[in-house]
Amino acid sequence: MKLFFQSGESKQTNKQLRKKAGTIFLGAVAFGTLSELGLARYFFRRTMIRNHAKRGRTMDMSGTNWDQYIPTIHSDKEWLNKQPQEAVSIMSEDGLRLWGTFFPCSSEESSFAKVAICFHGYTSEGLNDYSSLARFYLSEGFHLLIVDERSHGKSEGTYIGFGCLDRIDARLWMEYAVKRFGENCQILLQGISMGASTVLMSTGLTLPKQVKVAVSDCAFTSAYEVFRSVLKTMYHLPAFPLMNLADWMSKKEAGYGLDECNAKREVAKAQIPILFIHGSADTFVPCSFVYQLYGSCRSDKKLLIVPGASHAEAYYKDTNAYEQAVRSLIHSYFKKENPADENQKRK
Repeated sequence: MKLFFQSGESKQTNKQLRKKAGTIFLGAVAFGTLSELGLARYFFRRTMIRNHAKRGRTMDMSGTNWDQYIPTIHSDKEWLNKQPQEAVSIMSEDGLRLWGTFFPCSSEESSFAKVAICFHGYTSEGLNDYSSLARFYLSEGFHLLIVDERSHGKSEGTYIGFGCLDRIDARLWMEYAVKRFGENCQILLQGISMGASTVLMSTGLTLPKQVKVAVSDCAFTSAYEVFRSVLKTMYHLPAFPLMNLADWMSKKEAGYGLDECNAKREVAKAQIPILFIHGSADTFVPCSFVYQLYGSCRSDKKLLIVPGASHAEAYYKDTNAYEQAVRSLIHSYFKKENPADENQKRK
């Protein structure tokens, strides 16, 4: 048997080496943590804070080629600008002044006034997203309320709500419509992209009885899940730990978690019929999202997939199919003038 003895000097050297290795390791961990925190802060600022979230960047990421529709959109905007309109506003529960544009329907004479409340997409604003659909709803006899969601357009706010905060604002807009048009009014909710998620998230709330139907165009389930999808498909980055840090920042600064409200969970509590619309070629909010939402919905529901349509393109890609689906929803669930009312009007 051989015995080996280590000198005190050798022991001291090994101790120093271990200490040095530990310092290097902790330094690497600290550097990695700071790097992740820096990346999360950058991600949070450019997606969640009003002055840093840019419409042009969002449009580039959406992958939709809008050039082919520009003449139609410009023509519809010119027409809409000439229509009677009124700037309206409400106060949010957390003290923000929220603005919208109201378009009265001159042909609406029913005792059951029809009102469409429209919510726009991320980094956009109401009149930008609804120039064409506004013309459709007005022609269908609807009064039209196109809102700017918090931190967008004319509405106040620093942090973007991604539907989680906006759904409470949306209910306030519904209550505004009831107060303005009376107990017999009938309300349709329409949303595009983030606005569609806002609408779907609101369906889990107790809504005024006057809200009859909802139309959701290319909604996502939650900010967390759509961000995770974008990180994977467009940036080839893992969700962990970036999304966890961004979620923590959102809770701390914006006051809500990125998956605190998930439209997939909310539509399971919905009491109104919902029309789900999505483009099959959507890469920004993949079509898989709409199947999750549709599958979770427990109220009456319809699904329209527009072949070849990318993000928010469905209405322009197949206008006839889109309008027919919405008309079918309206005719199925909206009250019509009863004969007694019609006879009274004739007198």
